[in-house]
Parts: sequence; structure tokens; C-alpha cells
Amino acid sequence: MVELTTLASPLDVGGVRIRNRVFLAPMSGITDEPFRQRAHAHGAGLVVSEMVASGELAKGRAGCDLRIRHSGLPVHMVQLAGREVIHMGEGARIAAGEGADIIDINMGCPAKKVTGGYAGSALMRDLDHALSLIEAVVGAVSVPVTVKMRLGWDESAFNAPMLARRAEQAGVKMVTVHGRTRCQFYQGKADWRAIARVKEAVSIPVVANGDVGSPEEAATILEQSGADAVMIGRAHYGAPWIAGDIATTAAGASAQAIPRMPRALADYVVSHYEDMLSLYGIESGLRQARKHLDWYLDRHTADVSAEQRKRILTSFDPREVVAELRRAFTDSLSSISLRSAA
Repeated sequence: MVELTTLASPLDVGGVRIRNRVFLAPMSGITDEPFRQRAHAHGAGLVVSEMVASGELAKGRAGCDLRIRHSGLPVHMVQLAGREVIHMGEGARIAAGEGADIIDINMGCPAKKVTGGYAGSALMRDLDHALSLIEAVVGAVSVPVTVKMRLGWDESAFNAPMLARRAEQAGVKMVTVHGRTRCQFYQGKADWRAIARVKEAVSIPVVANGDVGSPEEAATILEQSGADAVMIGRAHYGAPWIAGDIATTAAGASAQAIPRMPRALADYVVSHYEDMLSLYGIESGLRQARKHLDWYLDRHTADVSAEQRKRILTSFDPREVVAELRRAFTDSLSSISLRSAA
């Protein structure tokens, strides 16, 4: 077994120092500014913006500014998605102008609305075009450029090693690999050993992604993939502290500021909710926050009634939502072991 302490050491990405090797994955509609700030505060080594459509960013579409704006964290990393060379280059310039320290290119998203536009993991079906996008972004900015990909489009086209090698030759400073093909979506178990073939193909850092949610899983994915770091996504649903908890465990330290009792957890969730309302405004914030509230309830309040859940998730009155949230969490009679809940 690889020593978990490996994850506690810093990592250099094109001259940008990352404080440890446990990262929060970019997740559309999830890793917004309030979520990233919490993950960083808990100790995640690197946090990444939601995926930003380069075409919309280049055209100045509403909402893109919130996704790319600098939130004051030590390393600001923005992920771009797109198909058009001109938009990817311009989007990268805009993001860098807003203070992005690292630009990540999305070549791994499996969602049909993304791949249907020949972006995300669809780019792994045309490596020449994928490289033209990489070259456009690398040529447009002076900050490091990274790429996030899958193993391939399907099992007949496992071309992640080739894409990673060509990306490195084009100037990319790090690649992240999710251990599934696009056609697998999130079904089955991520193939951590397959990521090792990407690691063997390049000399830049490789980040392993897929099905990691505990220190034990983090150590195993490192051992099987040979990767330099781990990136964690869906395990953070209702638990923004997961990456930080693994990083602090790797460092032999106690997890920082994780709410372990019902009342503290209620305060935490309410604070997250209020930050989202502040960022998006009441009308949009109410909608944006509901999935997070649902995940918090699922993960930490097994005894919440269907009626109370419905009030929390459908109310248009923030005061009612806050009152019901506090009631849902503080009515619990037992302390919560968040590590076991993970």
C-alpha cells in the first residue's frame, strides 16, 4: 500500500505551488464560489471552478462572470469547455485576465448536452481537434494549462495515454484522468489501474479521479494508478470537507473545522445556504441551493420527515427554510460521525 502521507506534500504545476495533493473536482452547478471556499477552508489542496462554456464566456453571457471571478483563494483555477478554437483561446484570455492562475480544459464531461455539442469527452473521438484546442489555450495565456479527460470514448477507444502524451508535447502541465470511458458515464467501478498507462506515457503530474471518498480509497488509487495526486468529486455531495479531511489525515493532523454535532452542522448548512443567496440573489439562489440542501439532509438527517423535507426544498421564504433546517438537524438526538457517513 502506498503511504497516504504522499498526499500531504506540495505539488508544482507549471510553477504554481499546490499545498497538497488532494483536489476538489470541478462539478457543474456545484463547485461555485461558496462551495470552493468551504472545501479550501477544510484543507483541499486545489479547488476548481465549475465548467465554463468558452463560447458563452467569450460572448459575455450572463452568469459566466460569477463562475470565473477570483474568490480570494491562493490558487484560482478555472475550467473551460468548448469546441471552437477561437472561443477557447478567447475564454482562456478572459479567465486569465480575471486572475486565473491555472486554466483547465474539459475533455472528460460525459453529459449529453456537452458531448452533443462535440465538447467534453466527445473531443476524445478526434484527438487532432482536441490538440488544436489545447494549442489555442496554451498560446493564449502565460499561466499553466491542464487537461481533464476520461480513459476514452468507449472500451474500443482507450486513447487517454495518447491524448496525454500529445497534450504534454503541446505545453500542458498536468493531466487528470477519470477512470471510466465516456460511455460508462458513472456506472460500474472506476478502473484505477488503467490510469497507470497514462502515468507511464508522460512526465508531467497525473491526477487520478473516480470513486474516491476516504483515506483508504485515496491510498489505493495512488498505489494502483501511480498517480501524483487524487481528485474527488461526487463524494463531496453534502460534505464539502471530504478532500480536506483526507489531506489532513495524510498529514497526520486533525480534520479542521468539520461540524460533528447536530447544532454545529445546522449552523454550517445555514451559512452555506445564506452564502448562496448572497451570491446569486434570492430568486436564483433558492433554486441553486436546493440540491445542496437535499444532499445535506440525505447524508446527515436520516429521520427527517417527508413533509419537513418538502417544506425545506420547496419554500420560497428563506426564513422558513432556515428555521426548518435548524429544526431538522437539531432535532437529532445523537452526535454525527461524519467520517463514517462519508
